[in-house]
Amino acid sequence: MLMFVFRRILAALLIVWAVVTIVFFSMRIIPADPAEVVLGDQASAEALAAFRQQAGLDQPLLKQYLDLLAGLAHGDLGHSIITNQPIGEQIAAAFPHTLALALGVLLVGVVIGIPIGVVTAVRRGTRLDFSGRFFSLLGLSFPSFYVGIVLLIVFSVWLGWFPVIHAPRTGTIGETLYKLVLPSLSLGFVQAAYIARLTRSTMLETLSQDYVRTAFAKGLRPWKVYFKHALRNVLIPVVTAIGLYTGAMLGGAILTETVFNRPGLGKLLIGAVAQRDYNLIQSGLIVFASIVILVNLLVDLSYGLLDPRVKNG
Repeated sequence: MLMFVFRRILAALLIVWAVVTIVFFSMRIIPADPAEVVLGDQASAEALAAFRQQAGLDQPLLKQYLDLLAGLAHGDLGHSIITNQPIGEQIAAAFPHTLALALGVLLVGVVIGIPIGVVTAVRRGTRLDFSGRFFSLLGLSFPSFYVGIVLLIVFSVWLGWFPVIHAPRTGTIGETLYKLVLPSLSLGFVQAAYIARLTRSTMLETLSQDYVRTAFAKGLRPWKVYFKHALRNVLIPVVTAIGLYTGAMLGGAILTETVFNRPGLGKLLIGAVAQRDYNLIQSGLIVFASIVILVNLLVDLSYGLLDPRVKNG
């Protein structure tokens, strides 16, 4: 088990290094000069030179790359070229809001998606099956930002149940949960549809296995066969899907935070793009990629709990 964990962690670290390298050099091949973008075309040569020196843009490319790696190794994400504030502090302030949204989306997706998938598989060919498949098709047909706009119009503008602006003000648990409902449903609706569809197809395949028929032949209660024996094997591809969906969810979070006017990493990155804050964009992309890699690492490690055979793989 320890070798399994070590190999997965080593692979994750190598992927993080590759992502950092790609992001760094991708930002450097952009034709625009960051100094001119920030100071404007009318800035003097002295002002441009001073800005490049302050931002470290006058250093050789290899030195900039090594400085970035050294800073990341010590947890330093650098400073914003616009405000000169530590990027780590800005991301630390925005991350809890994105984490809360991600957990809310995951809760909606799992709590709604898995039961629908199991029920539609068990009741195959019935009205419940048709309704569940229609829900999956509907959820996969609309982008999350469109669902968010519809939810805002219906529940905030027409019914007035939720505020139009979902940025927490007091920071209390009640307010945070209250203002998480619509954003979580916006992204979670799409994830629940995907999980329901995957759970149904995997459950149908599992129910045709010999060990399931043997469990029924022994006289076990149906709910025990479905949820104790079959569902455990179904969870492996579902957990994989959740890990793979993390990147899409973070991409959707950028639009969702913008639609609902919520603080978070997505809105922070959008602001950095608008201000041409290259350092913040670079660090934000690295953080986003690292989150996806970390989630997929946790998914890999969870396989050992769901299926002991994976430990030897």
